[in-house]
Amino acid sequence: MAEHRSMQRAALLDAARSLLSEGGTEALTFPALAERTGLARSSVYEYFRSRAAVVEELCEVDFPVWAAEVETAMERATSGEGKVEAYVRQQLALVGDRRHRAVVAISASELDAGAREKIRAAHGGLVTLIVEALGELGHAQPRLAAMLVQGVVDAAVRRIELGAAEDPTVITEAAVAMALRGVRG
Repeated sequence: MAEHRSMQRAALLDAARSLLSEGGTEALTFPALAERTGLARSSVYEYFRSRAAVVEELCEVDFPVWAAEVETAMERATSGEGKVEAYVRQQLALVGDRRHRAVVAISASELDAGAREKIRAAHGGLVTLIVEALGELGHAQPRLAAMLVQGVVDAAVRRIELGAAEDPTVITEAAVAMALRGVRG
């Protein structure tokens, strides 16, 4: 029974990712989740009390995976600048990932305070990854610089997600160049 519930919950989360990446937060409804998973609409409420609860769980499940991917990319770098570059490049590489598109859709929407806090905390964990690299580079205020680098990444993500006129590779290269110039100081 527990295994069945776990599988159903995972199916609901997978359906939520698909709905969010296909149609944004407007597409994430309990009737749509029920249809995608073959569950009765009332059954969806047995797993999640609200759309915000779905969002919170997606953040709890997906953000650590992305952070691990970013961290792994940074660990392969041999210099502080290489770590900053890997930090930016890996996050922008994840833009095409369905999990990432779902969270971008989520963060652009109206969420309750709990869901917003989960997203903020997860992003804070990402920023923490780069603070040490900025310290290695001798940056006087590595936490501030990390927040600003993340701002460059966030702007590039939005540009890519909007389907900007520029190719995503051009956006990535510009973001990397801006981040590296900014941390060199």
